[in-house]
Amino acid sequence: MENRSWYIRLLSWREKHIEQRQFIIILSFIVGIFTAVAAFLLKSIIHLIQRLLTENFSRNDVNYWYLVFPAIGILITSLFVRKIVKDDISHGVTRILYAISQRKSILKLHNTWTSLVGSSITIGFGGSVGAEAPIVLTGSAIGSNLGKFFKMDQKTLMLLVGCGAAGAIGGIFKAPIAGLVFTLEVLMLDMTLTAIVPLLISSVTATSLAYFFSGSAAMFEFNTYESFAIERIPYLILLGIVCGLVSLYFTRGMNRLERFFRAIKKPYSKIAVGGITLSILIFIFPPLYGEGYETIVALLNGHSASALDRSFFLGLGDSPWVLVTYLVLIIIFKILAATATTSAGGVGGIFAPSLFIGCLTGFVVARLFNTFGVAIPEGNFALAGMSGLMSGVMHAPLTGIFLIAELTGGYNLFMTLMIVSTVSYLTIILFEPHSLYAMRLAQKGELLTHHKDRAVLTLLKMENVIETDLTQLAPKMTLGELVKVISLSKRNIFPVVNPDTNKLVGVVLLDEVRNIMFRPDLYNRFTVQKLMISPPATLNQNLSMEKVMEIFEDTGAWNLPVVDDNKCYVGYVSKSKIFTSYRHVLVHFSDE
Repeated sequence: MENRSWYIRLLSWREKHIEQRQFIIILSFIVGIFTAVAAFLLKSIIHLIQRLLTENFSRNDVNYWYLVFPAIGILITSLFVRKIVKDDISHGVTRILYAISQRKSILKLHNTWTSLVGSSITIGFGGSVGAEAPIVLTGSAIGSNLGKFFKMDQKTLMLLVGCGAAGAIGGIFKAPIAGLVFTLEVLMLDMTLTAIVPLLISSVTATSLAYFFSGSAAMFEFNTYESFAIERIPYLILLGIVCGLVSLYFTRGMNRLERFFRAIKKPYSKIAVGGITLSILIFIFPPLYGEGYETIVALLNGHSASALDRSFFLGLGDSPWVLVTYLVLIIIFKILAATATTSAGGVGGIFAPSLFIGCLTGFVVARLFNTFGVAIPEGNFALAGMSGLMSGVMHAPLTGIFLIAELTGGYNLFMTLMIVSTVSYLTIILFEPHSLYAMRLAQKGELLTHHKDRAVLTLLKMENVIETDLTQLAPKMTLGELVKVISLSKRNIFPVVNPDTNKLVGVVLLDEVRNIMFRPDLYNRFTVQKLMISPPATLNQNLSMEKVMEIFEDTGAWNLPVVDDNKCYVGYVSKSKIFTSYRHVLVHFSDE
């Protein structure tokens, strides 16, 4: 007990001397510092492993180590996750969305470091994924656990989770605005202007430290800008449509491939299938190794021929169609490489794959235009393609625009980025209402969204609105016994439950028996079984609140019984109880 006294004194001192709003500012600054350090460590370890493994590779020869390293990385990561972590740490951003929607913004303490270790090994050995989603999960976990340590309420925890995400994006990309916008767009936090200040503090703090750790150079050096030209607008619109369709392929393709890997039940079989698939793909297409940022830099700066290094395609001649075909094949197989990495046990995200595919898509479209005599700046289109893919895959056009501008220092390309990002986003939402991150939760009704009513309903939990104070009746009870129960009850609904199985068999409404309840001559003549009726619907206790409200609207009922998966009676839910809880949650999350 004495060991905890310092903690209690610390909390008391904080409550006395530091106002809540000021303390949140302090916490957001601390979160920014920790996320910047985590981002720097992650990038440093990845580059160290890659340098140790590949620095002696020849650029002009096929390298057979590509058949070994990626599979070893997946095996080591999978063993680390299964034997040490013993928890699922994949799909980092999806886990954050789930925590916000379903776990009161609580992330486990191990998430502050396990994703960092797992993704370092995975990507360092060649896993074809990005480090950004793991560092976002790490940053959000830092914010969540820091808030939990100081006993912050749910609303503040949600804000600190957002601060961690904003700091992570700012720290790993040196992109403070993108960090803020990502949190608002992708994590779908409906923040007030006051709440945006802590997000900015975390993002700017992390970005400043990133500049201190690694210098002021942009992540992707790009110096061959061509000014925006009105006559290129039709080609930019076409690129946006292509990016939207490629985003659709990316989203649906990864979903189907993940289902395929989930069908493989044995862990080591999954590791073998994923590891072998990834290694073969990287052996044939070396740009699939790791994040692929080296290829992006080459395409942005006019060194497209270097994309063929270490591949079988290098000796196929100088025809422009060789490079275009090669890059198109990489676009097609990248989602298989990324899914094989994560589904087999690796840890990583889709940030880097979306940037990589976007760059290749923009470059290929520009190269095709140039081949047919239309003068198009390939670097500009490669940049715009990155923005377009990110907008489409993540359903986050603002994140795509600001991230690419900050990654490259290409602020004078805003119009180009805006056109392609907007068109790509408008194209994919015709087919997919949710991003790749969100669709897994949306399908289960567990997603918190910007839609105010749906967001509040998502935060409501069935167990908080179930009423269990209704008197249960047995089917064989007589009308006389029912009248005694009614005289002692304050409710007008009585569930009829089989005493042997606890299953709901019907319901007695006071209005249905009012006309005979004062006739003693009928007390032994009627039983509850004869008087009960079927409820208009029953609710499963695991239903989302949005689905519950749909059933209420469809039936026109004000009260409905709740059962478990075995049809056993649990309690009742009333529409008025839901409305009361709804107003309480709405007021809580609208307060400044």
